[in-house]
Amino acid sequence: MDDFPEFMKTPENAIAQASQSKGARGWIYDGADGKQVAYWVCDKDGVSAEHVHDFDEYFTVLQGRYTLILGGRRIDVCRGDEYFIPKNTPHAGEFSAGTRTIHCFGGRRAGREGKP
Repeated sequence: MDDFPEFMKTPENAIAQASQSKGARGWIYDGADGKQVAYWVCDKDGVSAEHVHDFDEYFTVLQGRYTLILGGRRIDVCRGDEYFIPKNTPHAGEFSAGTRTIHCFGGRRAGREGKP
């Protein structure tokens, strides 16, 4: 597959642009306990600026490549690879056009378009 199925990309679950990197489109789902699952499609090459979460993050790359940057170290996370980022760990990343990822967050990571 080169994209997520249409039923997964509903406008009601679209991540607010302020909560994601330019070049990426994402959708978010909330758990009853406040955790979130998000998935992104990268339409063009882009960068995720360094940031920190006060909760753990797990992600996997379904297609393409994401370069995770941890403490100046560059880690290529390719199709089928997984990575766990412990809470309070500064991290950034670079993605290439065509990359698709799924992320699980131990807390609230993103808001939706039109909602905080």
